[in-house]
Amino acid sequence: MTIDIITIFPDFFLPFIETSMIRKARMHGFVTINIHNLRDYSTNKHHKVDDTPYGGGAGMVMTYQPFKDAIDHLRRTDTKVIFMSPQGQVFSQKTANTLALSAHIILLCGHYEGIDARVLDLVDAELSIGDYVLTGGEIPAMVVADAIIRLVPGVLHEDSAADDSLQNGLLKYPQYTKPETIDGKPVPEVLLSGNHQEIAKWRMIESVKATLNKRPDLLDKGTFDEDIHKLIKALKDDLQDTK
Repeated sequence: MTIDIITIFPDFFLPFIETSMIRKARMHGFVTINIHNLRDYSTNKHHKVDDTPYGGGAGMVMTYQPFKDAIDHLRRTDTKVIFMSPQGQVFSQKTANTLALSAHIILLCGHYEGIDARVLDLVDAELSIGDYVLTGGEIPAMVVADAIIRLVPGVLHEDSAADDSLQNGLLKYPQYTKPETIDGKPVPEVLLSGNHQEIAKWRMIESVKATLNKRPDLLDKGTFDEDIHKLIKALKDDLQDTK
């Protein structure tokens, strides 16, 4: 996979691509990340990439030409161009799974008061990381890149990614490590039993409980098998009985 990121702050990404899992993914050839300075594509003699908005208003708007030339230079037949925007579809694990199958992704980072709307004719999707506004698209681009890269085959152990929260539409079950007891709080006995079938059953129950308590909205969005539907109903009934 190749990810090209277009930004006016390329240095912003240097710690990101040189740290932890992202660095290892690059070093082992699972992903190539290229950071491009949008100003390098500006035909303005001062490498300017913004101008005042037509119709008046505060702030500056990023111009069409540098984005167009950058995309044209980088685009391949298998490219997906994504603009990071608070107006876009909210990024989800499902979207990350889909994008992880892509061979080439271009992420566009806006700034200032936004971009010339005609740039949107050049993109395949707009993505948001939540219903709030940041100073630019750099942090959202890192969020999306991180979520995608960890799903690329070989980057993580397959079991690790498969057990992540949201991969099956539910939050992850609680995790414990040594010591066995601390501050009077013991590890649940089932996790010490060595009975993998019972451990799997406990983890599924706890996963549904966590989702029900923390993100009940996910239960209305997910597609679950009959056993999980029965478990959800039983836990909801228990919750009602305790009220």
